[in-house]
Order: sequence, then C-alpha cells, then structure tokens
Amino acid sequence: SDAIRQILINDGMQTAKTTVVHEGIDIDHIASTKPLDLHREFSIPPDTPIVGNVAALVSHKGQRYLLDAIALVIREVPDARFLIVGTGHLETSLMEQIQRLNLRHHVTLTGFRPDVISLIKGLDLFVMSSVMEGLGTSVLDAMACGCPVIGTCAGGIPESIVNEETGLLVPVQDADALATAIVRLLQDRSLRLNFGRAGLARAKSHFSSIRMVRETTGVYETLVDTVHARDTAYPDADVQNHISPTSRDDKE
Repeated sequence: SDAIRQILINDGMQTAKTTVVHEGIDIDHIASTKPLDLHREFSIPPDTPIVGNVAALVSHKGQRYLLDAIALVIREVPDARFLIVGTGHLETSLMEQIQRLNLRHHVTLTGFRPDVISLIKGLDLFVMSSVMEGLGTSVLDAMACGCPVIGTCAGGIPESIVNEETGLLVPVQDADALATAIVRLLQDRSLRLNFGRAGLARAKSHFSSIRMVRETTGVYETLVDTVHARDTAYPDADVQNHISPTSRDDKE
C-alpha cells in the first residue's frame, strides 16, 4: 500500500526506488463461492442483521473498540448480531470484555473458520476496526463478495474503501464513530446494497490478482536493464544459474 511506501520513505528509502503494487485477490474464486446461511449456522433468528469482522485477535486489529461500539449499536438496533472471526492471544480478554458489556447474546467469537469467503457472503455488513493495517486483505475480500464495508482510516484501508461510495471510513480507536456508521448502514438497506455493488466493481477493477501480477511484472521490466539488475561481481558468469565457474567446479 502507499501507506507502507510512506513508512519506507520516512525511514530513509529513496522515493524513486519505491513502487506501489496493491495486493490482489482471486475475484473468480470468490465469485464462484457459495454463501453460508449464517442464521442456520449460528442459530440466529431469521431476518436478524448480521455484522462480521475477520481478523486475528491481536491488538492492532482493534476488536476492543469494535466491542465498545457494539454496546452502543444495540441500543439503536437491539436485534443485531455480530461475528468476530479469527484466533489470537486476545481471545480471553475479548471474552471478558463481552461479558463485562453484557454482549454475550449479541457477539460470537467463531474462532478459526476455513470457509471465510462463504461466511462473508452471508453477512449484511463487514467491519474492519484496525488500529494499524498494511492494506487490509479482508476488506478486499468483503468488497469482492459484494458486502458493504466500514473501515477505519488505518494504514492502507483508505486506499481500498472509497468513503461514501463503496463504504464508510471512520477515525481509528473511535467507538462512537464506528457505532454511528454501523447503525446508519444497518438502518439503510438501500445504501448497503449500493455500497456493496460499488465495492464489488472496485475490487474487480483495482484489486484482482491478475492486475497484481501484471503490475509486478511491469516493475521487473523497468529494472531489467539497469545496472543493479546485472551481475557486476561476475559479469561473465553463468547468469541463468547464478553460479560462478569456481562454485560450479566445487558442486561437480
């Protein structure tokens, strides 16, 4: 992401030696994956809105702020249910927070799931609550699933979500703002559908794995004839095998 590029530049890397190639996802695979009936899977009453978060249970993913937001959301949308998908060392503390906020009937920590794409396709809304993030591949997955997305302004997330077009962006570590965004979308089905369609279109045009490979290849093509691409230590060596005559003899 450009956010990572800026970190590298701030750490002293020359700007001219940096190029951004955004992560790519398998659009066709996601399109062919069938959605999971989450109401049946998790014994949730029919027509109940379901919000999901997919991330490791670690501090920089910000689930503690999501739980604080959920406590506010259920005041406005009391039937909402939330699935937090993933594993990590904060599982116990998050469970304690759920108990403390009396959210045990609203939040499920699913643990590891091998069917994440199917699960995302069953959601009404996807939320990324990160404090720090490179780009946020789960956000890209959700967009490719046609799921409306709310994300924080952490790292590269604003490079994937176009605010008020493919989803909503909120400040980092701001439970109030996150809750407001969740309530807004849960109460506006038409807006959710519009964001979902726009997000899918953006995922196809900007974040496909085919595009990623093409752009990565393009970076190598711009460097292939530069001095740093040639073997200056052994200019006459067998470049194909990267083995000097001496090392070849040793191997034989």
